[in-house]
Amino acid sequence: MSSDPWGRVDETGTVYVRTADGEQVVGSWQAGSPEEALAYFERKYEGLVVEIGLLEKRVQTTDLSAKDAQAAIDHIREQVDAHHAVGDLQALRERLDKLVATVESRREERRQQRAKQSDQARHAKEDLVTEAEQLAQSDQWRAAGERLRALVDTWKGLPRLDRKSDDELWHRFSHARSAFSKRRKAHFAQLDAQREDARRIKERLVSEAEALSGSTDWGPTAARYRELMTDWKAAGRAQREHEDDLWNRFRGAQDVFFAARSSVFAERDAEQTENLKLKEELAEEAEKLLPIGDLKAARAAFRSINERWEAIGHVPRDARPKVEGRMHAVERAIQESEETEWRRTNPEARARAAGLTGQLQGAVDKLKTQIEQARAQGNSAKADKLERELEGRQALLDQALKGLHEFGG
Repeated sequence: MSSDPWGRVDETGTVYVRTADGEQVVGSWQAGSPEEALAYFERKYEGLVVEIGLLEKRVQTTDLSAKDAQAAIDHIREQVDAHHAVGDLQALRERLDKLVATVESRREERRQQRAKQSDQARHAKEDLVTEAEQLAQSDQWRAAGERLRALVDTWKGLPRLDRKSDDELWHRFSHARSAFSKRRKAHFAQLDAQREDARRIKERLVSEAEALSGSTDWGPTAARYRELMTDWKAAGRAQREHEDDLWNRFRGAQDVFFAARSSVFAERDAEQTENLKLKEELAEEAEKLLPIGDLKAARAAFRSINERWEAIGHVPRDARPKVEGRMHAVERAIQESEETEWRRTNPEARARAAGLTGQLQGAVDKLKTQIEQARAQGNSAKADKLERELEGRQALLDQALKGLHEFGG
């Protein structure tokens, strides 16, 4: 008979293993010596030790599921409980029991982790739904649309919840997206209608602008173009594919009209500038008639100058008062000289000569005072005008004094 601390072989070749509950039959061995029998079943024990060690390592270092780990434990336990090995079988049972506790602990950890992940996923999806429902009311169509698409991608990356919760949240999320899409579609449909209305209005404006482009009625046509531009801005934008073409036609029609007007005005301005030069020369020629000596000669000379003046066309509007004022001053001087001559040759006028002289002297003095005041106030234009008038009045005064002298006054 052969034995070791954990087993023995009796004279019949039966192999026993020692346990806390007494000896248990391991098996029968007839092929060799008792020592070989013990060695064989001890190797089977070592095999179980290795198998348990590998399972312990897998449980600790891999993501082996609790179900698969428990199945492996049960398989090894069956072998241990079958007593087909010689060794400390109780130690193996204790290691298997600890391994069961470890698997259960891991199972609980994973359950808690899944619960935590599920809770996080629930909160994340609820946040997505809340944001989607807020975006559903937005009028920032491009930005909100892009954000909703990003939320869908985020949703797909989150784990599923229980079917009821997941379906309820998805229903709200999907409804928010649909509501936004419906509002956006209605908005752009309305916008398309508005742009179509704008296109029709601008077509009419373009037609009128093109019809006016050849007009030579410069003032009213320019005013109408300004009204058309106001109407254009009020019409809003047409569709992109029409807007630029309509604007180019509208602007082109205006450019044709205003280019023609500018050309005509430039030619007219050049002509009027030349007319002004000619009239200034005539005004200077007329002013040389003052003071009037020979009334008859002066009258004839002024008539000649005036005929040439009338033959000349318009001058620039802002220059007209000054140059015409110069001619009027000479004309008044001649008229007043004629009146003086008439009074001189008219006995009835002789009595009024002295009074007229006094009036003219008063007018001259008054003009001088007004000129000084205008100069003091810095109003050179007014002072120049008054001085030209003074020249005429002074000429009349000189004539009156001469007439008074001829009257013997």
